[in-house]
Formats: sequence, structure tokens, C-alpha cells
Amino acid sequence: MNLSAGRQLTDLELVDRELDPTYLLDRGARLDVRARTAAGVLINVEVQVANRYDTEKRTLFYWARLYQSQLSTGQKFADLRKTVIVNILGFNLFSEEAYHSVFRLREDQTAKVLCDDLEIHFLELEKVKKLKRRPTNPLEAWMTYLNNLEGEEMEAIAMESQAIMKAMSIEDMFYKSAMERRLYELREKAILDELSMMDGARAEGEAKGEAKGEAKGEAKAKQDAIIKFMATRFKADPPSVKEKVQVLTDLGTLDGVLTKLFATDSVEKAMGIISDAASKALFRRSFC
Repeated sequence: MNLSAGRQLTDLELVDRELDPTYLLDRGARLDVRARTAAGVLINVEVQVANRYDTEKRTLFYWARLYQSQLSTGQKFADLRKTVIVNILGFNLFSEEAYHSVFRLREDQTAKVLCDDLEIHFLELEKVKKLKRRPTNPLEAWMTYLNNLEGEEMEAIAMESQAIMKAMSIEDMFYKSAMERRLYELREKAILDELSMMDGARAEGEAKGEAKGEAKGEAKAKQDAIIKFMATRFKADPPSVKEKVQVLTDLGTLDGVLTKLFATDSVEKAMGIISDAASKALFRRSFC
């Protein structure tokens, strides 16, 4: 947040940490991480791996829900605290090259801030990948870490930041915890399921020619989801996975593969599931 000296965050309280099916799939106001600073500022951090569209409107909705949730019966408007939304995006939302965009309520001509209570950040991870240089500030270092950079370069960055070093240690503990890993898998499955439902809804009601194009696009989205899942969870080489996955074009088969992958605990079994589905698809195609 690039706070000036003397205004840095000194304490952080995590709230609403329950994780259950209704929370995972809540389309009304699902918040990934909700925090409160020592000064009472509310912060919502949401991570979006893929573009689910209407990002700007959904962000305003989350901000409004979080802002109004502070007041209960008998409280005054003066009790409302600043509310900050931070969106960490795995895709490009804006055409500008800047990887960090900040929005506030300002007057058009004078740029005077109406109220400091609204602050929205967008962090576009893909744009940091294109910098082709070492991070020059803490924000770039964190965004590099969130881009899943590994090896000696990431270790060198971590050596310059105790916070990132601590995060890497906690991440290692997380992967060793079966419970934490299961919660992560549930969350990831919820995202993929929501993407699939959205793709299906867009195709519904279209003309035949358009429906075919939508179906192809939906299949491509699910193929990409499988490739990304294999790379994220099992560190599988994307090209080798893509070679087999691109054979799969039937939506039902792709859904079946995704479901089986979420229940798999090794890269060998996962690759076996994909290879088996690809072999059956090629066999069926040879008789068509």
C-alpha cells in the first residue's frame, strides 16, 4: 500500500476464516481474505486466477458490502472506517502497462478526494513477468513470489526480504499439512466449477453455429484449466501435458478428467488419468 513513514501496518487481525461449501461457492459476496488493521481499516484481498469478467462491478459490490457491514443498529456514520479492496489478478484487466492501479473517489477537475474511505487496488501479475529484471521494490518482490517463481532467483529475492522468506517457510509447512492442502484443493475446485458453469451459460441459447464456437471455447478453457492445475499442483511440464490434453475435446470427458485429478495425490497417477482419456478419445475418433 506504499504507506508513508509512521503509518505502516503494525498489526493485522484475520476475520471470517470459516471455510465451508457455502462459503466456497457463495456468488453473493465471497471474500478470500478479510483483515482489519490496528487502526480499524478493513482490507479485503481477493485472488482471481482466471478472468470471470465484470471484475470492476464485482469489486465495487464487495467494497459496498464490506463497508456497510461495519454498522449495526444504533451506530453512527462517523463510525465507518476506511475500506480497502486489493485484487490480485492472474490475467491482464487494463490495457495500460502499469501492473499496479489504484482507484479512489475524486472530483473530476480538481482531483480533490471526496472521502478517503474508498480505495481499490488492482495488481496484475502477468505484467510483472514482462519486466525482465529483478524487483526494485517490496511490491514487485511480492508479485514475483505470487507468480510462482522458483529456483535460485527466488531464493535471492527471499534473502532480501524476511517477510517473503517467512512466507516461503509457511508455504512449505502448508504442503506438508493434509488438512490445509485439502482446503486449498476445495477452493481450487470451486473456482474451476464456477468457470465451467459460466462457460455453459454463455453457450446456452446461442444459434447453432455460435453454439459450436462456444463449445470449442469452453473445451479450450477446460483444457487450459487442466494444464494450469497440473503445473500448479504437481509442477508438471505444461508442454507435455498440453500434448495429451489437446486431444480431449468432449466437454463431458474434460469434466470427468478434472474430477479425477482433484482426487489424485501424485503426478504419476494424474498423468495416467490424462493419458488414458486421450487414448480412448483417439480410439473413438478412429471409428468416426
